[in-house]
Amino acid sequence: MGPIRRVSDMKIKNSLKALKGRHRDCQLVRRKGRIYIINKTAPRYKARQG
Repeated sequence: MGPIRRVSDMKIKNSLKALKGRHRDCQLVRRKGRIYIINKTAPRYKARQG
């Protein structure tokens, strides 16, 4: 059994402007009224606004 992934692996920030430029593959998406930064090539850059 592998390690358990948690939702807390995602950074939670008030402003995503600085996080958007951390990696060239970062994409800004809006889901269910929340704004997320997703990165399929480097998932460590995931973030959510809130």
